[in-house]
Amino acid sequence: MLLQLTIILSVCRLTTIIGKRYFGQADVVCEMIAGVMLGPSCFGLISPEFQQWLFPKTLILLASGAKIPNPSMSILFAISQVGLIIYMFLIGLEFNTDLIKNRLKSASFVSGAGIIAPFILGGIAAYFLSNQSSLFNVDITPWAASLYLGASMSITAFPMLARMLYERDIAKTSFGTLALAAGSIDDATAWCLLAIVLASLKANPSIAAFAIGGGISFVLLTIFIGRPVLKIFTHIFQKDGTVTISTLTLVLITLMFSAWLTDIIGIYAIFGAFILGAAMPRGEFAQQIQERTEYLTTAFLLPIFFVFSGLNTQIGLVNTPTLWGITLLLITIAVVGKGVACTLAAKFSGENWQESATIGVLMNARGLMELIILNIGLEQGIITPTLFTMMVIMAIVTTLMTSPLVNLLLQDKQTSLNI
Repeated sequence: MLLQLTIILSVCRLTTIIGKRYFGQADVVCEMIAGVMLGPSCFGLISPEFQQWLFPKTLILLASGAKIPNPSMSILFAISQVGLIIYMFLIGLEFNTDLIKNRLKSASFVSGAGIIAPFILGGIAAYFLSNQSSLFNVDITPWAASLYLGASMSITAFPMLARMLYERDIAKTSFGTLALAAGSIDDATAWCLLAIVLASLKANPSIAAFAIGGGISFVLLTIFIGRPVLKIFTHIFQKDGTVTISTLTLVLITLMFSAWLTDIIGIYAIFGAFILGAAMPRGEFAQQIQERTEYLTTAFLLPIFFVFSGLNTQIGLVNTPTLWGITLLLITIAVVGKGVACTLAAKFSGENWQESATIGVLMNARGLMELIILNIGLEQGIITPTLFTMMVIMAIVTTLMTSPLVNLLLQDKQTSLNI
């Protein structure tokens, strides 16, 4: 396991350095590619024996006859899940309701277009593709396949969108505020939509009703009861003047309990982490919590998740012209449903074409958020490794095009936007 961690961190960091310096790509794109490189699609082709030795997928047969995953892989999976929970908490912590209040009408319009259009297009595509056992598991109904793929197409890489705007010092402009507000609404809505989709896929209607009802109750309780209670962290912070180890530990205890609670409800642990982050007190307290947890999470924990995604990505499974045609169709649906729809919505909201196109490009990036929802679909037995691979390719392509297109669109706009 220690050797696995050494190689994972080394390859992800090396890929990020090369990608940022020579290709102007964001960290998330480079780490997505690094994950695929360490999987069977690249490392497995070059040295299949060593790749299988390093990342064994063969199950271990116990004396009792039970089969379990290799212990090192189980530990890596657990670490990656903890990383996801902390990361989604940080995403919720960045969820700025003030931005939404300032641009609520136009942001809702852009976000709505970025959810409804790809959801409908993805749902229609899934409905006609659901009878292919190479893409969806045989017990998944066309309706369930449509719900899942529609939700998958609706995701936006909000952290990447926010960082690109802040790095270019345009986050506080009218255009930047609209992009941030639309992205945050999109992300929150998409995750709530995913929670409902996962709950509705339960075979037992009572389990589905419990999951949906429990999820709604969790959100309402967190907002109306939890948020006032969580203000105790502000009082502790003001008393100590800084976030101490005891305070951070208390935050992590609350986080893990919230994640466990939504997992028990049946709508996945990361949903609880996101909602808790959105309900936490803001200001200097939130900023210090983020500073104390972000680096370790993004530098150590998340690369492990990227590699797990890469191990499940087998480009060799997309081995026929038909499958590559479907992959191209999914990419087209993603770009048209998200990028074009958000561009037109931003234009109708009063932005010029250049700013509207930039918003469309930013909203079209999927990044880590897409990998999360895809891994959930694979774990839940909704999609097959083949469709998983196709969607990973779509996520990489839509994210890969973001940085160069934004740079192109804003190259003669940067000065005027800052002014």
